[in-house]
Amino acid sequence: MSETPFWSESKEVLMERLQTRKQGLTAQEAAKRNLESKLHRLTQKESKSFLRLLWSQFKSPITLLMAVSSILSLFLGETTEGLLILIILGLSGLLGFWQEHRAANTILSLLSLLKIKVQLIRDGEVKVIAIDEVVPGDIVKLEAGCAVPGDALILESQNLVVDESALTGESFPSEKQTGIVSAEAGMTQRNNSLFMGTHVISGMGTALISAIGTETLYGKISRDLSLRAPETSFERGTKHFGYLLLESALILSLIIFSVNVALHRPVLGSLLFTLALTVGLTPQLLPAIQGITLSRGAGQMAKIGVIVRRLSSIEDLGGMTILCTDKTGTLTQGMAGLKYALDAWGKDSDKLRLYAYLNSSMQSGYTNPIDDVLKLEPHPQADGFKKIGEVPYDFNRRRLSVAASFGDESILITKGALAGILQCCSSVQAADGKQVPLEDLKNSIISQAETLGNQGSRCLGVCFRKLDPGEKVQADSEHDMVFSGLLAFLDPIKSDAAQSLMALRDLGISVKMITGDNHFVAARIGLEAGMRPDRIVTGKEIEGMSIQALTRRVREVDIFSEMDPSQKERVIIALRKAGETVGYLGDGINDASALHVADVGISVDTASDVTKQAADIVLLRKDLDVLAQGVREGRRAFANTLKYIFITTSANFGNMFSMAGASLFASFLPMLPKQILLLNFLSDFPAMAIASDNLDPEMVSLPRKWSNKEIQRFMIVFGLISSSFDFLTFGLLLHMKVPAGQFRTAWFLESLLSEVMILLIIRTHRWAFQSPVGKSMLTLCILVFCLSLAIPYLPYASLMGFQPLTLKLLGTIGAILLCYGLTSELAKRVFYRPKKNSQGSPIAY
Repeated sequence: MSETPFWSESKEVLMERLQTRKQGLTAQEAAKRNLESKLHRLTQKESKSFLRLLWSQFKSPITLLMAVSSILSLFLGETTEGLLILIILGLSGLLGFWQEHRAANTILSLLSLLKIKVQLIRDGEVKVIAIDEVVPGDIVKLEAGCAVPGDALILESQNLVVDESALTGESFPSEKQTGIVSAEAGMTQRNNSLFMGTHVISGMGTALISAIGTETLYGKISRDLSLRAPETSFERGTKHFGYLLLESALILSLIIFSVNVALHRPVLGSLLFTLALTVGLTPQLLPAIQGITLSRGAGQMAKIGVIVRRLSSIEDLGGMTILCTDKTGTLTQGMAGLKYALDAWGKDSDKLRLYAYLNSSMQSGYTNPIDDVLKLEPHPQADGFKKIGEVPYDFNRRRLSVAASFGDESILITKGALAGILQCCSSVQAADGKQVPLEDLKNSIISQAETLGNQGSRCLGVCFRKLDPGEKVQADSEHDMVFSGLLAFLDPIKSDAAQSLMALRDLGISVKMITGDNHFVAARIGLEAGMRPDRIVTGKEIEGMSIQALTRRVREVDIFSEMDPSQKERVIIALRKAGETVGYLGDGINDASALHVADVGISVDTASDVTKQAADIVLLRKDLDVLAQGVREGRRAFANTLKYIFITTSANFGNMFSMAGASLFASFLPMLPKQILLLNFLSDFPAMAIASDNLDPEMVSLPRKWSNKEIQRFMIVFGLISSSFDFLTFGLLLHMKVPAGQFRTAWFLESLLSEVMILLIIRTHRWAFQSPVGKSMLTLCILVFCLSLAIPYLPYASLMGFQPLTLKLLGTIGAILLCYGLTSELAKRVFYRPKKNSQGSPIAY
């Protein structure tokens, strides 16, 4: 950029500097600038490249140390040992790489469905492209709901109003128009400019993009700050769990290595054994399993029309205890219909319908549902009227005026909020055409509107005035108007709304409605949807509450009405302070702040750009039934991730701890390092299929929360059970005076089969035989089971240190496994006994 800021330049000068024109850039120019602008793009965290993802599978210090030690053993003559360890490490890394690569590709393909689009002029034509393809010199077209794609100078504007609160902190929107302002003008005075990070509230316009990405004001702020999404409870939980196991593994490994060296065993062999144990103890596949499970969940959710923008939000969706939703389009059909057109005496008025149609069909401001409804009801007498002027809607007047001529006469027709309409009226038109003073009927009109409002209708007023010849139409023309009547609109509730809310309640989710509509409309919709209309508060009541009082009250309230964006945000924050996991479903511009502060922000594909940017989950269809299916999929993903956690903490930890203990008492290593790595590698195969495993209905029936305390309790209980049977195996093998080779083979077989068995037991809270296993998991379990039995008898098994086992040994291992399985089943029944919170409600982990 030049030293002269773009807002202080004329559009002609800026166009010349950016080498563009009114017809926009050509496709070739845009492509060239896109390449030049890549360094300035503001992008989300980049996904790992192919090589980085591959390297991440091997960069663990323990794995690297294991590889170095095996290479060292090659130089010392232990060729077979070293090569086998390297091969197993390589295969384990490739397995994790393949799964994580697939997971990453799944998420990228889903996010590509949600690229925000922008309209711009290229090659003289209006085109729709992704927002990240906009370049300096582009001419963009903007309307209500659009996010501004870069810093820009306004070329044309029509009632353009922009929310700049993200940059200025000002709650009031800024009106924009063409012109030149001083180079020293402050942010709030640059009314000829648009800035990235803001969005259009109303009106429309075209603008010339001067800067994008890190070159924008927003980009410079973002670059100076370390913007990072806060960790979810799920992310924090998995991280702390990983640290817990890693610390335990390192402490245990240090003790084992020190004792083995003290017993005068070979240092290199002891080091390899210790490192192999550490590899087995650490949850190497946790990131891969987490990524696979959540990405598969995201893929399944996409099939039912739920797109995940932030992968970790799946856990939040599954753990959601309260859903706050807007009213329009979610509980109601979202299409208001004109129910009544009544004069001041409550009688249907054909003249009122004519005025309403002319006002809506002739206005040229931003589109809105009310005008769309009125346009669908053309009036037979509308032919011959011609538009001669307009006073656009604004948020202060809350009304819209259109001037129309018919023959030699001209008329000004105004439509808007009843209070604003009555404010500019002085009389009322009767059915016979005569006019009555407004004061005689004002209370009756207000009472009529309140009655309609109590029935759930939204009312607007309409008035008119004949214009003098040559009179210029402007905002101050709205005076001495004649009240024509009331328009009553009704947005009927969806036929399945009550059923949808019941389905969410069955999932343990309470639903609260938050709407900007008046409390009469909200109460009617809430009552029909199965909510309690006596549990309702308005935004005005909330405004006077402290955050402590609001936190105590929000749980008791079903309906929040007459809410502005800041009040919606306060309700969400209060619910979170009350200990709830809160989801917010909204699609309007004024929902963006509430979406941002919720645990999981949910929007729809038809929402405004800024709303979709603030959301974690995007519904392709605004339907609570779709959301309920998404919640179930979210809970499936979370439950399957917990399965791996529990399996890791029981079988792996128990087996490795037992092996470490055995090494301190046996005169030989109870299992060779290469055997430990092979055990770890083979046991990972069935675990990889956890993401596609079946789930019992009760595992997705309630919100699930991460609990490190519960995981630690599980690790102690089932780890001790596993270790007890491992030591029983160890003792029996020593008692039977089994040679070292057969000892290692028998223990390898018992360890691997016990891991497969415990996987099938722990995957369900029911008896294992009562819960059908997923096809992929069952297949892999059978394959690993058969392979483990065959390994000692395969050619070259001796290279891995395995020896064939006698029938007596196989029978002993089978008996131990049977006892272990029955003990684990009984312990599981006790561990998973239903628990209740202080309110008597069941808790799901």
